[in-house]
Amino acid sequence: MVTVRLVEMPAVQPVRSRPAPHVGVRSPGLDDTQWRRLSRGQMRVDARLDLHGYVVQEAFEEFHRFMQRSRVMGWRCVEIVTGLGSGARGGSIRRELPQWLHRADIAPMVLGVVHSHQGNQGALRFLLRKKR
Repeated sequence: MVTVRLVEMPAVQPVRSRPAPHVGVRSPGLDDTQWRRLSRGQMRVDARLDLHGYVVQEAFEEFHRFMQRSRVMGWRCVEIVTGLGSGARGGSIRRELPQWLHRADIAPMVLGVVHSHQGNQGALRFLLRKKR
């Protein structure tokens, strides 16, 4: 005869995921001063990635490597240049980049995203979370 003993497991706390940032929209957890400095272009850019000339898949791979390196290096503010593109709705990389921000490995890194300048919709500035 086999005896089965039930073991009570501790309750699993649900993982609270942070919503992915949207371009030009202030994220929860971002204070007034940082948001103002980021949106006005007053933060020093630690590194810049230019995606001109890449096809979308290559651009994504470069973007992903760059974001991982940003975390390792402890960079706080980075800029990604996509270019405006030649189509009516802009280039394909420029259209795809906001979707890349929703990835589970990217979204937790980013506090805020804005266009680097109102007149330049082909470049984005990212405020990254500090490493803990």
